[in-house]
Amino acid sequence: MSITDRIDAITGISERYLSDVLPAPRSVKIELTARCNFNCSFCARSMRLRELKDMDRELFFRVVPEMRAAGVEELGLFYLGESFMVDWLEEAIRFAKQEAGFPYVFLTTNGSLSTPERVEACMAAGLDSLKFSLNYADAEQFHQIARVKRSLYSKVLKHIREAREVRDRGGYATGLYASYIMYDGEQGERMKAVVDEVAPFLDEVYALPLYNQAAFVEGEGWEFTAGNRGRFENLRDPLPCWSAFTEGHVTWDGKLSACCFDHDGRFHMGDLTAEGFMEAWNSPAFRTLRQAHLKRDVCGTVCEACVAYA
Repeated sequence: MSITDRIDAITGISERYLSDVLPAPRSVKIELTARCNFNCSFCARSMRLRELKDMDRELFFRVVPEMRAAGVEELGLFYLGESFMVDWLEEAIRFAKQEAGFPYVFLTTNGSLSTPERVEACMAAGLDSLKFSLNYADAEQFHQIARVKRSLYSKVLKHIREAREVRDRGGYATGLYASYIMYDGEQGERMKAVVDEVAPFLDEVYALPLYNQAAFVEGEGWEFTAGNRGRFENLRDPLPCWSAFTEGHVTWDGKLSACCFDHDGRFHMGDLTAEGFMEAWNSPAFRTLRQAHLKRDVCGTVCEACVAYA
């Protein structure tokens, strides 16, 4: 199954998940760290609306098998931070694959820290998918948006090429992908040169719309899409929002969130340090929020501020 097929299977809410009480989500993203070495202007993480720390390893080792036992099939070892900043990332991958038994473990990275040595360790540990967030057409746009030094851009491109070399040399099965954000009507054209450059080293490259990250980010003259509607070429209806129905999001401190962009904790629906995963997944707060989504009226809920519902 291609990465875009997997994405579409999550963002398209099946009949089975159109309820307030749900079976385990097919996919969960768990935040090994909230830290990131970029300060992207499109990402509210740089606003530092919460503590930016790493997950306690014991919490990870406890909740991951529980989620698998509940029926979760796909585990993303990231959420709002850059997981290559965590020195036990490879151990987390190995545990998720070999101990917890997840069929599919995936990771998204900004690419700046994904050296060949670390990528090979991740692949050897069983990583099924590595996606690079390639959100910049050139070094100048990279500098302006990521707000880090320009020289890192060439390093990201180098790491993409080297990841393919590592995979081919080691015979690993890890899928290699990249995505980019459509900031405006011109970005697709701007991206053509760099996409052509990296495409031979990747299995798939696809575009994402620009999200306003739960109404935190605005301005820049960009074109924000309503809510989180999936891939740019397969946008879903904003209501009900798939994020509250088909994918779990676990923050570094063990909170289960209803939103892909919970930068300040307002979307917390449960606490995995104090309750089980399925208990939190079908908590009273989560059920009430889902009921509002199913009615396509989220006025008065934590989702009200999102431009999707304005």
